[in-house]
Amino acid sequence: MAFVERSETFAALDLGTTNCRLLIARPGRDGLRVIDSFSRIVRLGEGLDGCGALSELAIRRTVDALGVCAAKISNHHVTRRRFVATEACRRASNCGDFMSQVYDATGLELEVIPTHEEARLAVAGCAPLLDPSRRNALVFDIGGGSTEISWIDVARGRGGSVRTWIRGVVSLPFGVVSLTDRYRHRDTTRPVYDEMVELVAAEFRDFDRAFNIGRRIARGGVQMLGSSGTVTTLAGIHAALPRYERSLVDGTYLDFVDIDRICADLVAMTAAERAAQPCIGVGRSDLMVAGCAILEAICSIWPVGQLRVADRGVREGILAGLWHDSRTRPWRSGPGPSQPTSSTLV
Repeated sequence: MAFVERSETFAALDLGTTNCRLLIARPGRDGLRVIDSFSRIVRLGEGLDGCGALSELAIRRTVDALGVCAAKISNHHVTRRRFVATEACRRASNCGDFMSQVYDATGLELEVIPTHEEARLAVAGCAPLLDPSRRNALVFDIGGGSTEISWIDVARGRGGSVRTWIRGVVSLPFGVVSLTDRYRHRDTTRPVYDEMVELVAAEFRDFDRAFNIGRRIARGGVQMLGSSGTVTTLAGIHAALPRYERSLVDGTYLDFVDIDRICADLVAMTAAERAAQPCIGVGRSDLMVAGCAILEAICSIWPVGQLRVADRGVREGILAGLWHDSRTRPWRSGPGPSQPTSSTLV
């Protein structure tokens, strides 16, 4: 295996409908070591369902956050990079103007990726958490503007690594922001919440039938892994954390009975009560009900009984691809797509 120069530094940026997230990493003895990170709630897709365009306020918030990312990328002398944007930019009629503003203000070139690429990167980033002794897995990512679910085959690779093959992907235009906006003018009573769950669940049934997933679950051997702020937040609440800590959440498990209980508690709370929860806060309190509805829809269609929690996803998948490129391709520092491989973030 070729050795990577110690001066190599990788940057992965994921601009979603709700969050702007950055990871900067360098190769270490046991894998990739994160040396800097950034995450900010920007709500880029706020109001997108109503007008079909990104608002000026959302653009200003996002460009400001991307300016922080650009400074970090410059300070760490990044050599390989990939900056992706997802559902909000896929849907916005003024996406081109937004990307021009981003480049003019920060020098960052964003790549708007299709849903299947977003799902592929999420699977690549989460693969180390999958159990190779269980043949199939449902991997989902509840985003701000959409939810992606991947049906994958899992096997053990060389050196104990996990190998994955994506058999099918479905992406629905229901995320925590878009579903919240859809029900914004209705009080979230339990009947309304149940309506939200059924609305989302109905959209997953064709995917279930196409791959006979329910039958596979009934026979055993199917695992479920969730990569989203909704899932990690529920895991933090379940663990009664006084503040959110990634190291105490990533890789843990949630039983469906606990998911039902926590979701019911959150739906019964006021927005202020949800905001007072240490793992939620003011910035996300109004989005949690929609996130719970999407999660419970997934659990109702596919009753695996337990899911593994992943505080990782697209960014880690990007880093895996960049690391693979660094060992197989000539030095390059510009943007562009990369192929994923197994990697370890330490």
